[in-house]
Amino acid sequence: MQDYIIATSSTSDLTRDYLEAHHIPFVSYTYTVGDQLFEDDCREETRDRVYKGMRSGERLKTSMINEFIYCDFFRSLLEKGKDVIFLDMSVKMSVSYEKSKIAEQMIKSEFPDRKLYIMDTRCISGGLGLLVKNMVERAEQGMGFEEVIRWGEENKLKIAHRFTVDDLNYLKAGGRVSNSAALVGSLLSVKPVLYVPDGGTLDVAKKVRGRKAALAEILRGVKDDLKEIDPTGIEINILQADCRADAEFVRDEIKKAYPMVGEITITGLGVVIGAHCGPGLLTVFYFCDKRRP
Repeated sequence: MQDYIIATSSTSDLTRDYLEAHHIPFVSYTYTVGDQLFEDDCREETRDRVYKGMRSGERLKTSMINEFIYCDFFRSLLEKGKDVIFLDMSVKMSVSYEKSKIAEQMIKSEFPDRKLYIMDTRCISGGLGLLVKNMVERAEQGMGFEEVIRWGEENKLKIAHRFTVDDLNYLKAGGRVSNSAALVGSLLSVKPVLYVPDGGTLDVAKKVRGRKAALAEILRGVKDDLKEIDPTGIEINILQADCRADAEFVRDEIKKAYPMVGEITITGLGVVIGAHCGPGLLTVFYFCDKRRP
């Protein structure tokens, strides 16, 4: 029997069905729509509803998880008498990692015989989800606490993250582009293609004109990565924010180029990441040999 727990946050963007099926505890970020506060529940129907609302003009605001919420979450897990591995967003993308480390110090004396390992994953969204899934699978196969941690640390930077956004105004609201850049970009239909490098930031790999060019650039990056490895059986996760047709196009093009890849799943993008990037965000995640633009 597994003597430790792997836990995550709602921003791993895994589906609620998967989290429950594999008994993965998660701590929820919160968001507001107007004056209503909601918890990110990881349900596909919630994601669909939120993005349709955003298409209609609703604006979301997200809140970080403070050290006291993390403290309560960790306590609820450690009280089960098991050690805990916790995976959240990259330290470069959120203060959540720092808050979770504060909580670790706050709770340490309560459980002197238990281990709590908080990983700086250098991953976000479905990249984080892919790391969680693979570590959970190894835990279910009998890999030990320290061995799973070592595997995660050795492989986390092999997870490719490729994004494109449809509306620069969401990035402007989050301070990631200037007002003038958003205005000019919108007028010229500029679409940034983004990736996550080893440092765990969200960087622009290229700027292109138009949605079709952005999808083509995503596909170029995926194909360049897959030609460097044996892609047989590789799992690819596509997350989409109310742009399923684009996601299916990308899926079909990858399958056409590399029919030997494994399952390509399409699920809804998590609400918290989507709040900062807007509907139309499309992301692709998979294991490769190294991260590259």
